[in-house]
Order: sequence, then C-alpha cells, then structure tokens
Amino acid sequence: MSRIRPSRFVHVVYRTRQFDKMIDWYRTVFDCRVQYQTPVLAFLTYDDEHHRVALINLAAVAPDASHDGPRGAVGVDHVAYTYGSVDDLMENYAQLKEKGILPYWCIHHGVTMSMYYADPDGNQMELQVDSFDSADQANAFMTGPGFAANPIGVEYDPEEILAKIRAGTPGSAFLRRKSDLPVSPIRGAMTPA
Repeated sequence: MSRIRPSRFVHVVYRTRQFDKMIDWYRTVFDCRVQYQTPVLAFLTYDDEHHRVALINLAAVAPDASHDGPRGAVGVDHVAYTYGSVDDLMENYAQLKEKGILPYWCIHHGVTMSMYYADPDGNQMELQVDSFDSADQANAFMTGPGFAANPIGVEYDPEEILAKIRAGTPGSAFLRRKSDLPVSPIRGAMTPA
C-alpha cells in the first residue's frame, strides 16, 4: 500500500498565560470568531472549519505550575492534520506502527477522531478525521450540550478499530463518539484549578 497523506493542515493549539489578550489578538488579526469558550479553552475560526486556532489557558489549568516544564510553558501545544476518512487514519496508523512510530494518545473528541504523535524533538501533532460531513454539522456539535459536557473526549483503542475495519465494518461507523465510554483522564487537567 502506498503511503497515506493528510488531506489538509487544519489547526494549531497554543498554551498561554494571557488568555483574554490572545483571544482578542486572534479576533483582531484574523477576524476570528469564538466558536466555543470556557475559562480553560477557546476555539476560534475565521472560516467554515470548526476551529483554526485553539488556546489553552495555563493560568486556569495550572496557575502555580512551573513555567519551565514542557506542559507549563507557553507556546505551541500541537498542530493538526486531517485525513480523508477513518479508513485512511487507521491504515496510516498501521503504516506508522510498522516503522515503530506510535501515537501517545488516541481520543475521539466528538468533532474529530484523533491520534496524537510526538516527533523526535517532542513537537506534538494531531492526526485526525472529521466526524461530520459538513462544517455546519461540526459547528452545531461544538455549540451543543455533548461538547459542553465533554470538550476533551473519550479514548479509544486503534487496534480494535483497525481490526473491525479490516473485518468489514465501514470506517464511518466509528465517526460518532460513544457517550457511554469513560471521559478521558486528561479532562481533569483541563478544568480550572
């Protein structure tokens, strides 16, 4: 099988200790609108994509944490790339696994089904597939009660999904987040201190 490539670059996430100023700056510079906001997270977009920029408010997550640690430092948290289908995302996972490259986190955010990887320098990237057929559906999900109740998501096992796809289950069967799965443990780290 030839290498599977992402269909597009989609967003960047920044860690900040100047949350409100960063929101204002992106709204001014890119004419962004705030798609979703809590005291900890903000998702902004300038087009029909559900978010192009996301901000993590470090002052709310870890107000007393060291600014020196990688997760407590301001800057780029991760960049994201979208694949054309769940099948492509899972086959890409299999190809990377054969080369010894594994994701450190597999999570279904609801709006996307995602795998997070780190390069040799520790730069993080999200490889994802959109869960909805249209921007309007994704935007409606982000402003709805399911996303508000759990904006981080539920973890999944890519081996299980890959096996089911290879056994004949359509990849599209995995696009909707299951509400009965446990919330990712990282969600606790995303609530205000």
